Amino acid sequence: MTTFDEHAVRHRLKLLTDTGNAVLYENREGVDCPVCGDPFDEFYATSDAESFRPSRPVGFCVAHTDERLLLFTHEGVEEG
Repeated sequence: MTTFDEHAVRHRLKLLTDTGNAVLYENREGVDCPVCGDPFDEFYATSDAESFRPSRPVGFCVAHTDERLLLFTHEGVEEG
């Protein structure tokens, strides 16, 4: 299980969407992804079944807590 305390870095993120079950934040200050260690572009967290459709091609890292699924997007990731 990945440890990520969104409340500890909340002041470095911009809230874009909050549906009650899911949140989407933009990374404004280069917060590192808890999965790969590189700064992420957006952070999406959900406690319910949700659809996530990025508007552009992105790479992503996935993690989870006991309560939620966490998705960290990375722009500019080249296909390998």
